[in-house]
Amino acid sequence: LGLALCVGSLCAASSAASRYHDYCVIGAGPSGLQAAYFLQQAGRDYIVFERSHAPGSFFALYPRHRKLISINKRYTGKSNSEFNLRHDWNSLLSHDQRLLFRHYSRDFFPDADTMVRYLEDFASLLKLRVQYNTAIIHVTLERDGQAWNGHYFLLTDQDRQNYKCSSLLVATGTWVPNVVNFPGSEYVEGYETVSINPEDFAGQTVLILGRGNSAFETAENILGVTNFIHMVSRSRVRLSWATHYVGDLRAINNGLLDTYQLKSLDGLLEGDLEDLAIVKDKKGKLHITLRFYLENRNTSAGIDSITFPQDELDNFATRAPYDRVIRCLGWKFDFSIYNRTLRMMPGKGNKKKYPQIKPSYESRGTRGLFVLGTASHSVDFRKSAGGFIHGFRYTTRAVHRLLENRHHGVPWPSTVYPVTQLTNSIIKRVNEGSGLYQMFSVLADIILLRENATAFEYLEEYPVGVLAELEMQTGRKASNGLFVIIMEYGRNFSGADKDVFYYNRAVGEAQHAWQSNFLHPVIYYYKHLPTEHEMRLRPPDWPLPRPDAVHHIVEDFLTDWTAPNAHILPLRRFLENCLSTDLRNFFAESCFLFAFTRQKLPPFCLQGYVRMQGLVGSKGLQRQAVEAGLLADYTHTDFSGDRPPDSHEGSQDQLLRDQAIPVHPLQHLVNAKDE
Repeated sequence: LGLALCVGSLCAASSAASRYHDYCVIGAGPSGLQAAYFLQQAGRDYIVFERSHAPGSFFALYPRHRKLISINKRYTGKSNSEFNLRHDWNSLLSHDQRLLFRHYSRDFFPDADTMVRYLEDFASLLKLRVQYNTAIIHVTLERDGQAWNGHYFLLTDQDRQNYKCSSLLVATGTWVPNVVNFPGSEYVEGYETVSINPEDFAGQTVLILGRGNSAFETAENILGVTNFIHMVSRSRVRLSWATHYVGDLRAINNGLLDTYQLKSLDGLLEGDLEDLAIVKDKKGKLHITLRFYLENRNTSAGIDSITFPQDELDNFATRAPYDRVIRCLGWKFDFSIYNRTLRMMPGKGNKKKYPQIKPSYESRGTRGLFVLGTASHSVDFRKSAGGFIHGFRYTTRAVHRLLENRHHGVPWPSTVYPVTQLTNSIIKRVNEGSGLYQMFSVLADIILLRENATAFEYLEEYPVGVLAELEMQTGRKASNGLFVIIMEYGRNFSGADKDVFYYNRAVGEAQHAWQSNFLHPVIYYYKHLPTEHEMRLRPPDWPLPRPDAVHHIVEDFLTDWTAPNAHILPLRRFLENCLSTDLRNFFAESCFLFAFTRQKLPPFCLQGYVRMQGLVGSKGLQRQAVEAGLLADYTHTDFSGDRPPDSHEGSQDQLLRDQAIPVHPLQHLVNAKDE
């Protein structure tokens, strides 16, 4: 009995030592702070753990040469804040206008130190609950049937303090450097520690391992002081303007391409880094050879006994010795702190640096564990902007909305409109929505039709990868069909080997909109919500399964889809065909005539004219409508001797002339010209 009491008291003490929160966020980088903001706005119980003394510790070190490649476009010619976020790649989402990045830097490519200061202000001004100097070193599960997800998450920090959470949000990013091991790799300097003083490379010959922005950033810094720079990687260079992927090589760093193609000694090579070997001679020079040349040699022999490729091929590309070799191979996710019970597994192929997650950003191995920010980029790797601030600020908001519905019964935010506003609602969003624009092919606006298509419910920025789960994930019903609005590039326009500057690369005619190459809106119509099976069988590179109907709004040079004939009219007719209804707007005069000549009134007349809704008429508006040819002018017509008083035509004209209808509130609404 005494032993049992002792064990019980120890268990109670252990339990009491665990500090509980509904939500635990690991990492106070941009995505962690963004998640904290939404949780705080919703009044949830949460805590953010940050191993450093301040938020954004990654940006305190990286990029090493301190210039960000995320654009800070301060002027767009527009005052619409949602539109301006399309071209602001650094700001996080909040209600505080002071926390827009344009207030922190005037530079188009800002300094990384400015980002650190911005994140510090974001956390402090919004009073986010961040616990600094807390490094989470172990995460495991505690099974409990009463918990939200059937288990709690147990976290342990460097001081052996325990924390318990119902839901875990991992926002640590990818910060562990990628390292390739091969003979002689001990002579390689890492991007994370190499000198950033160009004078340290004066008169030297340098080999850089890697082909991404960090590699080219390093080369750009020393381009003017080295003898020459060679860069080797297993894949060819991918330019962001050709792939339309912001993680590929950006123009700000590609000076080495000029010096390579213009034959100024620098050069690029392709090869598998694991096949390389580095040999250091007595003078400290580094010689490149291949691994298989070293496999059978006498290890006690000196460098003179080593066979080099140039011994067999005397014009071998890397036959000249190097003074320094620098590794710039990017980063990967830290899996080391997660217990096996969480089943946090790396992805496959080129996604192995990220954890495996679902399109909902939830771990494939553990319910209730969500991955945010850069580490969640496996969902849209090399497709969209989910690995960068201007992308994951929206996916983080989407995750928050999923959690609000799952754990707190708060449905996905939506707005209900009459069907007469369908065209206008779509046009407004495709011209302003920043989440649609930045997370193209990943986040979509969903329009849920009400019964008989008299109204619709509008949901913004829902992850299309879980479209089949829409009803469960959002708390909204999709029983009467739906439209999905998404932004896409042309199917065959993007790629490392594509010429994106060829003649006639743009489409201007609405009838050829389906051939649009540049980013443009695409509307999918489904009579029924797609199933999981249909989602799995969707065509390659399609974000969605085959719809019942699809409409492309033709690309626009100004990304301004408001042209009446090229953009709005084809869209309206597509919607009318899908719904078998008339979505035009009419003057009250037309609605009055339709009431006598048609069995079914257009929705605009039913929802406006019949309900006595609309604008109050005036003589000025009537005169403008007459001058525009939208209304007949009855003010100067004399009916006294032209027709007998009992004439049907005369009585109808007299009724119209007497202004019984033209002064109706809906008389002067727009779009009657299209009647």
